[in-house]
Amino acid sequence: MGERGAGGARRRRSGPRRPSGGGLAEGEPGREAEPPRGGPEPPAESDPDNCGAFRCHKVQESLLSSASGYSNYRGILNWCVVMLVLSNARLFLENLIKYGILVDPIQVASLFLKDPYSWPSLCLVIVANVFALAALQIEKRLAAGSLSESGGTVLHTLNLLIILCFPALVVLMVSSVTPVGAVFALSIYTVLFLKLFSYRDVNKWCRETGRAKAARARSASGPKRANGEVAQSEVRYPANLTHRDMYYFLFAPTLCYELNFPRSPRIRKRFLLRRLFEMLFFIQLLVGLIQQWMVPTIQNSMKPFRDMDYSRIIERLLKLAVPNHLIWLIFFYWFFHSSLNVLAEVMQFGDREFYRDWWNSESVTYFWQNWNIPVHKWCLRHFYKPMIKRGVSKWTAQTAVFLASAFFHEYLVSVPLKMFRLWAFMGMMAQIPLAWLVGRFLRGNYGNAAVWISLIIGQPIAVLMYVHDYYVLNYEGSQ
Repeated sequence: MGERGAGGARRRRSGPRRPSGGGLAEGEPGREAEPPRGGPEPPAESDPDNCGAFRCHKVQESLLSSASGYSNYRGILNWCVVMLVLSNARLFLENLIKYGILVDPIQVASLFLKDPYSWPSLCLVIVANVFALAALQIEKRLAAGSLSESGGTVLHTLNLLIILCFPALVVLMVSSVTPVGAVFALSIYTVLFLKLFSYRDVNKWCRETGRAKAARARSASGPKRANGEVAQSEVRYPANLTHRDMYYFLFAPTLCYELNFPRSPRIRKRFLLRRLFEMLFFIQLLVGLIQQWMVPTIQNSMKPFRDMDYSRIIERLLKLAVPNHLIWLIFFYWFFHSSLNVLAEVMQFGDREFYRDWWNSESVTYFWQNWNIPVHKWCLRHFYKPMIKRGVSKWTAQTAVFLASAFFHEYLVSVPLKMFRLWAFMGMMAQIPLAWLVGRFLRGNYGNAAVWISLIIGQPIAVLMYVHDYYVLNYEGSQ
């Protein structure tokens, strides 16, 4: 006590104690010596020049360097969002001052109906049930053995071809079908085509595997549990060939058929209400942006196209790129997140992977593999892998996948517009050399930037090409 008091008195008289050899020895138990507050740290014993107390530098990277390992860019992201909102607010205000309010909900109905007493697109959708029931009856006959495999293949092929050709002929021949209504009907038939193609393949695989082998494999696995509850017993082929099973698959947010889909234990009401609110809000926002922003920009782009004024065409293209890309992003969220999650929640469909991190794509191939997971799974399962098993090279199989995708893109654009220009087809096929160039010469952030540029610039080019041709064909020709 006396020594501690005397030491304290000496420190008060002489000021801060200088580091010395006294005190606790190295390795001696006890409290470590703390540096005096407000002063430099004591030098390390390994410091040869005894200047460690004044050092303030060490080997380290700048935060914006990729080698730093820093990843918290939340502030920069918020800044980008604020700048995006402010810039688009200015453009929106400029649009209101120049054109006034163009949003007209009544006009939306005219995009689907020319005659209020004629509903050709809705009738087409209702007729689609005939082809689904036909596929079910074919599978029942195949399961019962009253129809041969070759006969079933012929009937399935005929049914699938009619699914593609019948609505296209109706759209081309019936004048009361509007372009928007035709897109809706043809999209339903395209989805039906892909679903029934998968339905046929899976049931065929079940027959080839054999009922006995499938029963042994499933019985060995035992019942599964979900959230503490025993799951329903698995359905075995051919017990899956029912109307209930067929229509569950037709409405489920997937293109790939399974006899036993993963199911969620319950419907989350709060989650469902949030997604429903998003659906209603974003669909109104999409309609408003298209009417108020896209349509005037496209109309003002027709004159530069007629005059072949390239500088004005580029200016119109860049001006159209911003609203077009914003609308595409909103549509992606509305459809792949809000709408598909609503459908999955109502049907208690368990697999909610409708998209992956396509926004981080460093190659064109990665983007197409991850932005639309239902289509990617279908292509991989029913198109790409069967071709690989037949000995086709990977490059040829990938080209065939892009070719099929290009066909359906053109099918969903040219038939409703009743004109064939192949812009969508060529745009999709152009992804093959673009994917090679980006994968060959660009990496990391540069590849990601190239993917974003292709998305932002490529789509408005196709929009302007189709709108220009549609305008020339339907308006200038009539004048």
